[in-house]
Amino acid sequence: QVQLVESGGGLVQAGGSLRLSCAASGSDFVISAMGWYRQAPGKQRELVARISRGGVTNYADSVKGRFSISRDNDKNTVYLQMNSLKPEDTAVYYCNKRTPWSTDFWGQGTQVTVSS
Repeated sequence: QVQLVESGGGLVQAGGSLRLSCAASGSDFVISAMGWYRQAPGKQRELVARISRGGVTNYADSVKGRFSISRDNDKNTVYLQMNSLKPEDTAVYYCNKRTPWSTDFWGQGTQVTVSS
């Protein structure tokens, strides 16, 4: 059974930084694309950042230049470094794994709250 375990969320003041981690089980981590999504209250879940198995990244326009996604295939872990946080970044952040067979797996989510 695939498991994705997020950590690193919390409460931070505007302008601060947080680093989210997602540890994934499964031997297909290295061939899967990994991503971070977020969902704010009353809003739909949206893509924040993705990283392909080859390391190609893409970001939502709202976080470009502030957030950085990376992966460590030796540790089966994906990271999201979040800098210059804004109150509008407040949301539950979810880790996603998409296998080459287009199967999606999700973590349980971690809360990020940015105070003004």
